[in-house]
Amino acid sequence: MQLTLLKTKIHRAVVTHSELNYEGSIAIDDDLLRATGIREFEQVHIWDVNNGARFTTYAIRAEAGSGIISLNGGAARHVQVGDVIIVAAFAVMSEAEATAFKPKLVYVDAQNRITHTNDTIPAQAA
Repeated sequence: MQLTLLKTKIHRAVVTHSELNYEGSIAIDDDLLRATGIREFEQVHIWDVNNGARFTTYAIRAEAGSGIISLNGGAARHVQVGDVIIVAAFAVMSEAEATAFKPKLVYVDAQNRITHTNDTIPAQAA
């Protein structure tokens, strides 16, 4: 059996640009790509905390240290500059691989700078 698990996420990034007439779907600061292990052209899911939009696109590289999170092309229609989003990528693995797997969770501040990382999410309390 194959399972699809969360591979990595950027939690609560702030959209810095929305470029309708630009090639590529989400440009992400290279520092964040490296921290998460998201590869250029890898499929990612975008969840907009502000408006509830959820869509799938692919990642492209933005300048390292720039803090850029730019939704481009058709994806630009789903967000506004200043929106808070979650960027997630998933991986398919066997049950044996899943047993030992830990995701890369990257948390950022309002300038999209890494504040901390983790490999677990606290249990949700009632």
